[in-house]
Amino acid sequence: MDHLDALESKTIYILREAFNKIDKLAMLWSLGKDSNAMLWMARKAFFGHVPFPLVHIDTGKKFPEMYEFRERYAKEWNLDLKIGGCPPVEEMDPTLPPAARSAARKTAGLNAMLEKEGFAGFIAGIRRDEEGTRAKERVFSPRGTQNKWDFRDQPPEFWDQFKTDFAPDTHLRVHPILHWTEIDIWQYTQREGIPLVDLYFSKNGKRYRSLGDQDITSPVASTASTFDEIIAELKETKVSERSGRAMDHETEDAFERLRAEGYM
Repeated sequence: MDHLDALESKTIYILREAFNKIDKLAMLWSLGKDSNAMLWMARKAFFGHVPFPLVHIDTGKKFPEMYEFRERYAKEWNLDLKIGGCPPVEEMDPTLPPAARSAARKTAGLNAMLEKEGFAGFIAGIRRDEEGTRAKERVFSPRGTQNKWDFRDQPPEFWDQFKTDFAPDTHLRVHPILHWTEIDIWQYTQREGIPLVDLYFSKNGKRYRSLGDQDITSPVASTASTFDEIIAELKETKVSERSGRAMDHETEDAFERLRAEGYM
């Protein structure tokens, strides 16, 4: 078993365990590279059929290419897609800096979806190497009231022994690709032929490393327009993956505050 096979096997195990242990489950679909790789493995885990809904929390500010991607593959992959809206930015916490305040709309939209549908757990495609706050996460991460995350009180997960036995009213976040890296995702996507939004590939000397809302996401300088070029670039670059996300350049604790309140 090679490196990617081992990563895939662990992710598929986590997905099946979540489906077995959580009564009402949904997967968050951001349309980005990590989310698409996770969805691809969910389709493998359940023999081509995803047995739970896909949830896209839509700010209304995504790139047109992302909406085109969503409509095409929701149909081609026969997904049970639920789209949730977001409240206006004026209703968000005014003490947050501007980009983080805009991003907080997704948390409010997610909480509204949770209240409407009553999901006991959400599967989310985050990775530990992506951002410092996410490195504090667990694979099976319990949430408190109103979907809030206490990053100081998380269950231990030694030797891949995942705690899945929680009080009946506990809401869980499940992170099946927490152990992957950015390069892993690219290598796996290339190997499997997973479709991607083409904004990840260089055009006119720029490409996106991470996709979010148009008004708070910027491309990075890059000439990498193929899988091989992107993988080679990632092995050498000193630029962080989220360098194009405006909220990552605001106050030091802004992202941690968002995550504590339930941000993806």
